[in-house]
Amino acid sequence: MSESIQLKQNIVVRARPDVLYRLALEPRRRVKWDKNFVSAEYEGGDGRLANNVLVRFKFPRRLLGLAFTAKYGQLQAPQRGGWESVRHVGPLEKLTQAWSFKPMPGGTEVTLSMNARVRYKWIRAPIERVLNNMLVSTLIELQRTVDAQGAQLMEDMGKEIAEKQKAEQKAAKEAARAAKKKR
Repeated sequence: MSESIQLKQNIVVRARPDVLYRLALEPRRRVKWDKNFVSAEYEGGDGRLANNVLVRFKFPRRLLGLAFTAKYGQLQAPQRGGWESVRHVGPLEKLTQAWSFKPMPGGTEVTLSMNARVRYKWIRAPIERVLNNMLVSTLIELQRTVDAQGAQLMEDMGKEIAEKQKAEQKAAKEAARAAKKKR
């Protein structure tokens, strides 16, 4: 007797939809920031994000280390995209993930939906808790990743400005010394 689980969360992220689309859906980029995946690799093909492309995902040990194959679908860059498991994933008959990116002033509204079909009724509640924690942590990590990139950019710009000011001060001191010597 299978049971359905449907989860959905929204978050506003200060980034452009195209940047978030690539971070969330490109497997190699996703595995770098999302702690819910240990690995994500394209199966065969040219290794590009496209509809009907198969990707091999692996969860970390805290999520039982399950590995599964998913097929990408509904890709419409940069508005939406997602994937669904090809076969069962441990106690789940099917697992799907859908992303939606809606531009708005000051950033992008990101919606992440997860749907699952649990094989057994008795395991529905714990699996729902795990999937909900996974969903929320994924959105928080996405926000942190974008903020970290922005913070790094601001730090680099600050260093660059400080170096320019230092160079200008040094040039002004040298000019003052040269003017003093001419007197």
